[in-house]
Amino acid sequence: MQQPSASLARPAGYRAAWLACLLLAALIFSPASSAQEVIVNPDVPIERIDKSTLRAILSMRLRNWDNGEPIRVFVLDDQHPLHQRFTRQILGLYPHRLRSAWDRLVYAGLGQAPTQVGNELEMRTMVATTPGAIGYLEKDMIDDSVREITVE
Repeated sequence: MQQPSASLARPAGYRAAWLACLLLAALIFSPASSAQEVIVNPDVPIERIDKSTLRAILSMRLRNWDNGEPIRVFVLDDQHPLHQRFTRQILGLYPHRLRSAWDRLVYAGLGQAPTQVGNELEMRTMVATTPGAIGYLEKDMIDDSVREITVE
């Protein structure tokens, strides 16, 4: 019987390294590891929101809260890591799909894109000071100026 060539033999730590990589990827991309939260202006009259309603709001299809107040949506840049995690894990969409929906509304003259902010501090400030505002933040960035809502 012929021995396997040395080029096909795997180093002793190969399997452990491969398993460690898989575990790390699972932790990074797991929805359970998400630490981002949906935030609203303290005067917004909701405590919970379901994913389909949140998708409608973030894609600018739903424009008013139940009390008739206009919804003001704030987002981070498409390339911002928090925006990418939020759209994938919470909304179940890819960022470019959300951008396409906004572009269609704008180019058709049927609506406008959400207001883009430069960073998480600006997101918190804008949501806190804008009536009817909604956005998202890392959990550790949330303070008393905004209110978290539960996504169901």
